[in-house]
Amino acid sequence: MPAATKHPAELGNSNITLFLSGDLMTGRGVDQVLPFPGDPRLHEAYVSSASTYVELAEAKSGPIPRPVNFTYVWGDGLSELRRIGPDARIVNLETSVTRSDSAWRKAINYKMNSANVPCLTAAGIQCCVLANNHVMDWGRSGLLDTLDALSLAGIATAGAGRNRRDAAEPAILPVSGKGRVLVFSFGSTSSGIPPEWAAGPDMPGLNLLPDLSQRTAKRIGAEMAERRQSGDVVVASVHWGSNWGYDVPPEQIAFAHALIGEAACDIVHGHSSHHAKAFEVYRGKLILYGCGDLLNDYEGIAGRADYRTDLSLMYFPTVIASSGRLARLVTWPFKIERFRLRHASIGDTAWLCDRLSREGASFGTRFVPNDDGAIEATWRDGS
Repeated sequence: MPAATKHPAELGNSNITLFLSGDLMTGRGVDQVLPFPGDPRLHEAYVSSASTYVELAEAKSGPIPRPVNFTYVWGDGLSELRRIGPDARIVNLETSVTRSDSAWRKAINYKMNSANVPCLTAAGIQCCVLANNHVMDWGRSGLLDTLDALSLAGIATAGAGRNRRDAAEPAILPVSGKGRVLVFSFGSTSSGIPPEWAAGPDMPGLNLLPDLSQRTAKRIGAEMAERRQSGDVVVASVHWGSNWGYDVPPEQIAFAHALIGEAACDIVHGHSSHHAKAFEVYRGKLILYGCGDLLNDYEGIAGRADYRTDLSLMYFPTVIASSGRLARLVTWPFKIERFRLRHASIGDTAWLCDRLSREGASFGTRFVPNDDGAIEATWRDGS
């Protein structure tokens, strides 16, 4: 069994450690338990109030003390963030942040009251990637509200903007004494993003990919080269693929390889699946094909039990700043209980390791539990 997880500083001062997560879903039911719940009305086929999702969670796991404080949803995750002290903290924010009542006509609409943004700053989140299929659930006005609310809180954004150029700009995160982290965010219609959500020359929207072709990867590479400085760590955060299933489509693999080979990207941060998927190391660089949900309001909802959406992971990759190569990947497993992150049990941790090692076999990757409760990644470089 691997030794206990080292502090990132033990791996070398020239390294940069990131905190990456998949979908952080602080809207709908979660919003209802925060200090400033928004209008709970929904437009779903079977549920008309976000409060229903709170009731389902309470029926399964017990009462949630409402209102909770802004740190509540992070639970045990806060102690790991403090202990590891990552140089940059990046999440896929899977909700609109608005008080708008103009819902986009679609099956599910997520929103969090803008007054609840402190639940993000409570965990020191520095960047929210927004090119996903829920950030415009309340229209273009809701997107503008989201951009304003996050900017006011001092949180950088990528993947959405007031026009096409703005949406394509990376978030730039300075790392004291080490350099910068550049975060580019892209959305694919394969994740359910409506094509109409693409930003226009003078229209708010998302940084939507036209396809997952080598040509598109080369174009992205040119954009990254324009902004990259020596020593920068470049992250391509991509919202792609379906919510369910462990298969990684060949076009995603080819595109991720091209982002590293053609675009000289250092980390491909994939998300959309509601459960964690396999990872790969290609030419020494990390590819996360699906990070799963970090937090959701699915507790008490029947179905999809085989995927264990109650289990989530915080990803802490450490990369060599001078080359962007992966030095270490540690993840922390959690169980979502009463809309809060709790350390996963030994059994749940073993389940995650077994499932993800099974799925990663074709990529030469495995997850192994550490003595301190974390999960250590091992890999064979796929270059």
